Amino acid sequence: MNNIIQNSKLEHTILIVDDSIENLQLLTGLLKDHYKIKVAKNGLKAIEIVENDQTIDLILMDVMMPEMDGFQACKIIKSKADKAHIPIIFLTALNEASDETLGFESGGSDFITKPFHAEVVRARVRTHIALLDEKRKSDNLLSVLLPDNVIHQLKKHGVYQPEKHPDASVMFCDLVGFTAISATMSPENLIQELTDIFTKFDEISAMNNVTRIKTIGDAYMAVAGLNDVQDNHAENMVNAGLMFIDFLSMRNRTSQHQWKCRIGIHSGEIITGIVGTSRFQFDIMGDNVNIASRVESNGETMEVVVTDAVLSRISNNYLTHELGVKNLKGKGEMKLTIIKGRL
Repeated sequence: MNNIIQNSKLEHTILIVDDSIENLQLLTGLLKDHYKIKVAKNGLKAIEIVENDQTIDLILMDVMMPEMDGFQACKIIKSKADKAHIPIIFLTALNEASDETLGFESGGSDFITKPFHAEVVRARVRTHIALLDEKRKSDNLLSVLLPDNVIHQLKKHGVYQPEKHPDASVMFCDLVGFTAISATMSPENLIQELTDIFTKFDEISAMNNVTRIKTIGDAYMAVAGLNDVQDNHAENMVNAGLMFIDFLSMRNRTSQHQWKCRIGIHSGEIITGIVGTSRFQFDIMGDNVNIASRVESNGETMEVVVTDAVLSRISNNYLTHELGVKNLKGKGEMKLTIIKGRL
Protein backbone atom coordinates (compact mmCIF):
# COMPACT_ATOMS: atom_id res chain seq x y z
CA MET A 1 0.00 0.00 0.00
CA ASN A 2 1.30 3.46 -0.84
CA ASN A 3 2.48 5.51 2.12
CA ILE A 4 0.82 8.68 0.78
CA ILE A 5 -2.66 9.25 -0.59
CA GLN A 6 -3.16 12.92 -1.44
CA ASN A 7 -5.53 15.35 -3.04
CA SER A 8 -3.76 18.67 -3.60
CA LYS A 9 -6.98 20.58 -2.92
CA LEU A 10 -7.27 19.24 0.64
CA GLU A 11 -5.87 21.32 3.51
CA HIS A 12 -5.34 18.86 6.39
CA THR A 13 -3.12 15.79 6.57
CA ILE A 14 -3.90 12.74 8.69
CA LEU A 15 -1.41 9.98 9.52
CA ILE A 16 -3.04 6.57 10.04
CA VAL A 17 -0.92 4.05 11.98
CA ASP A 18 -2.05 0.41 12.06
CA ASP A 19 -0.38 -2.94 11.46
CA SER A 20 -3.53 -4.23 9.75
CA ILE A 21 -3.71 -3.60 5.99
CA GLU A 22 -7.49 -4.01 6.18
CA ASN A 23 -7.81 -1.26 8.82
CA LEU A 24 -5.51 1.06 6.86
CA GLN A 25 -7.62 0.56 3.74
CA LEU A 26 -10.89 1.00 5.62
CA LEU A 27 -9.88 4.23 7.37
CA THR A 28 -8.28 5.60 4.21
CA GLY A 29 -11.50 4.96 2.32
CA LEU A 30 -13.52 6.77 5.00
CA LEU A 31 -11.34 9.89 5.08
CA LYS A 32 -9.53 10.32 1.74
CA ASP A 33 -12.23 12.51 0.17
CA HIS A 34 -11.80 15.16 2.87
CA TYR A 35 -8.16 14.89 4.02
CA LYS A 36 -4.70 14.09 2.72
CA ILE A 37 -3.81 10.64 4.04
CA LYS A 38 -0.45 9.17 5.02
CA VAL A 39 -0.06 5.70 6.47
CA ALA A 40 2.40 3.74 8.60
CA LYS A 41 2.31 0.07 9.57
CA ASN A 42 4.06 0.46 12.96
CA GLY A 43 4.97 2.97 15.64
CA LEU A 44 8.60 3.36 14.57
CA LYS A 45 7.60 4.29 11.02
CA ALA A 46 5.01 6.71 12.39
CA ILE A 47 7.67 8.47 14.48
CA GLU A 48 9.94 8.69 11.43
CA ILE A 49 7.18 10.23 9.30
CA VAL A 50 6.22 12.76 11.97
CA GLU A 51 9.84 13.81 12.47
CA ASN A 52 10.35 14.48 8.75
CA ASP A 53 6.95 15.84 7.79
CA GLN A 54 5.75 19.22 9.03
CA THR A 55 2.27 18.83 7.51
CA ILE A 56 0.82 16.20 9.86
CA ASP A 57 -2.29 17.65 11.54
CA LEU A 58 -3.77 14.57 13.23
CA ILE A 59 -2.70 10.98 13.98
CA LEU A 60 -4.95 7.93 14.19
CA MET A 61 -2.85 5.45 16.16
CA ASP A 62 -3.54 1.75 16.70
CA VAL A 63 -2.76 0.68 20.26
CA MET A 64 -1.86 -2.99 19.82
CA MET A 65 1.10 -3.20 17.42
CA PRO A 66 4.26 -5.36 17.39
CA GLU A 67 7.62 -3.97 18.58
CA MET A 68 6.14 -0.71 19.89
CA ASP A 69 2.54 -0.18 20.96
CA GLY A 70 0.59 2.99 20.27
CA PHE A 71 0.97 4.35 23.80
CA GLN A 72 4.77 4.17 23.55
CA ALA A 73 4.81 5.81 20.12
CA CYS A 74 2.52 8.54 21.40
CA LYS A 75 4.83 9.32 24.33
CA ILE A 76 7.82 9.65 22.02
CA ILE A 77 5.97 11.97 19.62
CA LYS A 78 4.59 14.10 22.45
CA SER A 79 8.05 14.41 24.01
CA LYS A 80 9.19 16.47 21.02
CA ALA A 81 8.41 20.15 21.61
CA ASP A 82 7.59 20.88 17.98
CA LYS A 83 5.27 17.85 17.67
CA ALA A 84 3.47 17.89 21.02
CA HIS A 85 0.59 19.93 19.57
CA ILE A 86 -0.47 17.14 17.16
CA PRO A 87 -3.64 15.43 18.47
CA ILE A 88 -3.47 11.63 18.59
CA ILE A 89 -6.62 9.50 18.54
CA PHE A 90 -6.11 5.91 19.60
CA LEU A 91 -7.67 3.06 17.62
CA THR A 92 -8.41 0.19 19.97
CA ALA A 93 -10.57 -2.77 20.86
CA LEU A 94 -9.66 -2.23 24.50
CA ASN A 95 -12.51 -0.97 26.64
CA GLU A 96 -11.18 -0.98 30.19
CA ALA A 97 -11.08 2.34 32.06
CA SER A 98 -7.46 1.66 32.96
CA ASP A 99 -6.58 1.45 29.25
CA GLU A 100 -8.18 4.82 28.58
CA THR A 101 -6.36 6.31 31.55
CA LEU A 102 -3.04 4.99 30.24
CA GLY A 103 -3.83 6.42 26.81
CA PHE A 104 -4.62 9.88 28.11
CA GLU A 105 -1.57 9.82 30.39
CA SER A 106 0.61 9.06 27.36
CA GLY A 107 -0.71 12.19 25.64
CA GLY A 108 -3.62 10.87 23.61
CA SER A 109 -6.56 13.12 22.82
CA ASP A 110 -9.36 10.60 22.19
CA PHE A 111 -10.30 6.98 21.48
CA ILE A 112 -12.11 5.28 18.59
CA THR A 113 -13.12 1.72 19.33
CA LYS A 114 -13.03 -1.22 16.95
CA PRO A 115 -14.96 -2.34 14.97
CA PHE A 116 -15.11 1.09 13.34
CA HIS A 117 -18.37 2.93 12.74
CA ALA A 118 -17.96 5.23 9.76
CA GLU A 119 -19.88 8.21 11.13
CA VAL A 120 -18.14 7.99 14.51
CA VAL A 121 -14.72 8.03 12.83
CA ARG A 122 -15.60 11.01 10.64
CA ALA A 123 -17.20 12.90 13.54
CA ARG A 124 -14.22 12.40 15.88
CA VAL A 125 -11.78 13.45 13.17
CA ARG A 126 -13.85 16.53 12.26
CA THR A 127 -14.01 17.58 15.91
CA HIS A 128 -10.26 17.39 16.49
CA ILE A 129 -9.43 19.07 13.18
CA ALA A 130 -11.83 21.91 14.11
CA LEU A 131 -10.17 22.24 17.52
CA LEU A 132 -6.76 22.33 15.85
CA ASP A 133 -7.91 25.07 13.47
CA GLU A 134 -9.20 27.17 16.36
CA LYS A 135 -5.90 26.74 18.19
CA ARG A 136 -4.03 27.89 15.09
CA LYS A 137 -6.24 30.95 14.83
CA SER A 138 -5.46 31.77 18.46
CA ASP A 139 -1.73 31.23 17.90
CA ASN A 140 -1.80 33.45 14.81
CA LEU A 141 -3.54 36.18 16.78
CA LEU A 142 -0.96 35.89 19.56
CA SER A 143 1.87 36.12 17.02
CA VAL A 144 0.44 39.44 15.84
CA LEU A 145 0.05 40.81 19.37
CA LEU A 146 3.15 39.44 21.13
CA PRO A 147 6.82 38.66 20.41
CA ASP A 148 7.77 34.99 20.08
CA ASN A 149 9.67 34.82 23.39
CA VAL A 150 6.65 36.24 25.25
CA ILE A 151 4.31 33.69 23.65
CA HIS A 152 6.71 30.90 24.64
CA GLN A 153 6.73 32.01 28.27
CA LEU A 154 2.95 32.37 28.38
CA LYS A 155 2.46 28.86 26.98
CA LYS A 156 5.10 27.29 29.21
CA HIS A 157 4.43 29.11 32.49
CA GLY A 158 1.06 30.78 32.00
CA VAL A 159 2.56 34.16 32.86
CA TYR A 160 5.11 36.60 31.48
CA GLN A 161 7.39 38.16 34.04
CA PRO A 162 8.52 41.74 33.32
CA GLU A 163 12.03 41.81 31.89
CA LYS A 164 14.81 44.36 31.87
CA HIS A 165 16.65 44.55 28.57
CA PRO A 166 20.00 46.28 29.05
CA ASP A 167 20.39 47.25 25.40
CA ALA A 168 17.66 47.75 22.80
CA SER A 169 16.59 50.30 20.20
CA VAL A 170 13.21 52.04 20.17
CA MET A 171 11.54 53.75 17.23
CA PHE A 172 8.63 56.16 17.07
CA CYS A 173 7.21 56.93 13.63
CA ASP A 174 4.52 59.57 13.31
CA LEU A 175 2.54 60.48 10.19
CA VAL A 176 2.86 64.21 9.54
CA GLY A 177 -0.30 66.27 8.93
CA PHE A 178 -2.55 63.40 9.91
CA THR A 179 -5.37 65.59 11.24
CA ALA A 180 -5.58 67.70 8.09
CA ILE A 181 -5.44 64.72 5.72
CA SER A 182 -7.91 62.62 7.71
CA ALA A 183 -10.45 65.47 7.69
CA THR A 184 -10.78 65.08 3.91
CA MET A 185 -11.38 61.30 3.99
CA SER A 186 -14.23 58.99 4.93
CA PRO A 187 -13.66 56.77 7.98
CA GLU A 188 -13.49 53.72 5.72
CA ASN A 189 -10.82 55.27 3.47
CA LEU A 190 -8.83 56.50 6.45
CA ILE A 191 -8.72 53.07 8.06
CA GLN A 192 -7.79 51.49 4.73
CA GLU A 193 -4.95 53.97 4.23
CA LEU A 194 -3.55 53.32 7.71
CA THR A 195 -3.94 49.58 7.23
CA ASP A 196 -2.01 49.66 3.95
CA ILE A 197 0.79 51.75 5.43
CA PHE A 198 1.15 49.92 8.73
CA THR A 199 0.92 46.52 7.07
CA LYS A 200 3.92 47.42 4.91
CA PHE A 201 5.70 48.81 7.98
CA ASP A 202 5.11 45.44 9.67
CA GLU A 203 6.64 43.61 6.69
CA ILE A 204 9.67 45.88 6.72
CA SER A 205 10.03 45.46 10.48
CA ALA A 206 9.97 41.67 10.20
CA MET A 207 12.67 41.82 7.50
CA ASN A 208 14.93 43.70 9.93
CA ASN A 209 14.24 41.74 13.15
CA VAL A 210 12.21 44.66 14.47
CA THR A 211 9.07 44.10 16.55
CA ARG A 212 6.07 46.39 16.27
CA ILE A 213 4.79 47.11 19.79
CA LYS A 214 1.64 49.01 18.90
CA THR A 215 0.05 51.70 16.79
CA ILE A 216 -1.48 54.72 18.49
CA GLY A 217 -3.70 56.46 15.99
CA ASP A 218 -1.26 57.62 13.33
CA ALA A 219 1.86 56.67 15.31
CA TYR A 220 3.88 53.46 14.94
CA MET A 221 6.01 52.25 17.84
CA ALA A 222 8.63 49.50 17.46
CA VAL A 223 11.61 47.95 19.22
CA ALA A 224 14.64 45.90 18.20
CA GLY A 225 16.88 43.82 20.45
CA LEU A 226 14.32 41.90 22.53
CA ASN A 227 15.01 38.42 21.17
CA ASP A 228 18.15 36.37 21.60
CA VAL A 229 19.39 37.15 18.10
CA GLN A 230 23.04 38.05 17.69
CA ASP A 231 22.69 41.09 15.49
CA ASN A 232 23.01 44.87 15.67
CA HIS A 233 19.62 46.07 16.84
CA ALA A 234 20.49 49.74 16.27
CA GLU A 235 21.43 49.15 12.62
CA ASN A 236 18.36 46.98 12.15
CA MET A 237 16.18 49.79 13.43
CA VAL A 238 17.88 52.45 11.32
CA ASN A 239 17.55 50.26 8.24
CA ALA A 240 13.86 49.73 8.95
CA GLY A 241 13.34 53.48 9.34
CA LEU A 242 15.06 54.22 6.03
CA MET A 243 12.89 51.61 4.34
CA PHE A 244 9.75 53.17 5.86
CA ILE A 245 10.66 56.48 4.21
CA ASP A 246 11.53 54.83 0.88
CA PHE A 247 8.18 53.04 0.91
CA LEU A 248 6.19 56.21 1.58
CA SER A 249 8.15 58.09 -1.08
CA MET A 250 7.38 55.40 -3.66
CA ARG A 251 3.74 55.20 -2.57
CA ASN A 252 3.28 58.95 -2.86
CA ARG A 253 4.16 58.83 -6.58
CA THR A 254 0.90 57.07 -7.40
CA SER A 255 -1.30 57.49 -4.32
CA GLN A 256 -4.08 60.05 -4.09
CA HIS A 257 -3.12 60.84 -0.50
CA GLN A 258 0.41 62.04 0.20
CA TRP A 259 1.64 60.67 3.53
CA LYS A 260 4.89 61.76 5.12
CA CYS A 261 6.42 60.79 8.43
CA ARG A 262 8.94 61.67 11.14
CA ILE A 263 11.08 58.93 12.66
CA GLY A 264 13.00 59.08 15.93
CA ILE A 265 15.26 56.33 17.28
CA HIS A 266 17.07 55.96 20.60
CA SER A 267 18.99 53.06 22.18
CA GLY A 268 19.47 51.96 25.77
CA GLU A 269 17.93 49.96 28.59
CA ILE A 270 14.18 49.28 28.52
CA ILE A 271 11.64 47.20 30.44
CA THR A 272 9.08 44.93 28.81
CA GLY A 273 5.92 43.68 30.42
CA ILE A 274 2.26 42.83 29.93
CA VAL A 275 -0.08 45.52 31.20
CA GLY A 276 -3.61 44.59 32.24
CA THR A 277 -5.37 41.25 32.72
CA SER A 278 -8.61 40.91 30.75
CA ARG A 279 -7.44 43.20 27.93
CA PHE A 280 -3.68 42.91 28.24
CA GLN A 281 -1.15 44.83 26.20
CA PHE A 282 2.49 43.93 25.74
CA ASP A 283 4.40 47.16 26.17
CA ILE A 284 7.85 48.67 26.61
CA MET A 285 8.66 51.18 29.33
CA GLY A 286 11.46 53.27 30.72
CA ASP A 287 13.18 56.60 30.31
CA ASN A 288 14.78 55.58 27.03
CA VAL A 289 11.36 54.93 25.52
CA ASN A 290 10.34 58.46 26.44
CA ILE A 291 13.54 59.83 24.89
CA ALA A 292 12.80 58.05 21.60
CA SER A 293 9.38 59.70 21.57
CA ARG A 294 10.91 63.14 22.15
CA VAL A 295 13.46 62.53 19.39
CA GLU A 296 10.65 61.84 16.93
CA SER A 297 8.75 64.99 17.87
CA ASN A 298 11.94 67.05 17.36
CA GLY A 299 12.80 65.37 14.08
CA GLU A 300 12.53 66.37 10.45
CA THR A 301 9.87 65.28 7.96
CA MET A 302 10.84 62.17 5.96
CA GLU A 303 14.09 61.77 7.87
CA VAL A 304 15.44 59.20 10.31
CA VAL A 305 16.69 61.10 13.36
CA VAL A 306 18.82 59.39 16.00
CA THR A 307 20.67 60.12 19.21
CA ASP A 308 24.37 59.62 19.92
CA ALA A 309 23.42 56.39 21.66
CA VAL A 310 22.30 55.02 18.28
CA LEU A 311 25.28 56.44 16.40
CA SER A 312 27.68 54.70 18.76
CA ARG A 313 26.06 51.35 17.97
CA ILE A 314 26.05 51.49 14.17
CA SER A 315 28.82 51.24 11.60
CA ASN A 316 30.34 54.08 9.60
CA ASN A 317 28.52 52.94 6.47
CA TYR A 318 25.83 55.60 6.76
CA LEU A 319 25.59 59.12 5.40
CA THR A 320 24.79 61.42 8.32
CA HIS A 321 23.94 65.07 8.87
CA GLU A 322 24.01 66.77 12.26
CA LEU A 323 20.67 68.26 13.21
CA GLY A 324 22.19 70.02 16.20
CA VAL A 325 21.41 70.16 19.91
CA LYS A 326 17.72 70.08 20.70
CA ASN A 327 15.95 70.67 24.00
CA LEU A 328 13.88 67.55 24.47
CA LYS A 329 10.84 68.19 26.63
CA GLY A 330 11.49 66.89 30.13
CA LYS A 331 14.85 65.40 29.08
CA GLY A 332 17.10 68.41 28.55
CA GLU A 333 19.46 69.12 25.68
CA MET A 334 20.58 66.30 23.40
CA LYS A 335 22.46 66.20 20.11
CA LEU A 336 20.47 64.69 17.25
CA THR A 337 21.67 63.40 13.89
CA ILE A 338 19.89 62.64 10.64
CA ILE A 339 20.68 59.33 8.96
CA LYS A 340 20.38 60.13 5.24
CA GLY A 341 21.05 56.61 3.99
CA ARG A 342 23.73 53.99 3.50
CA LEU A 343 27.04 54.83 1.80
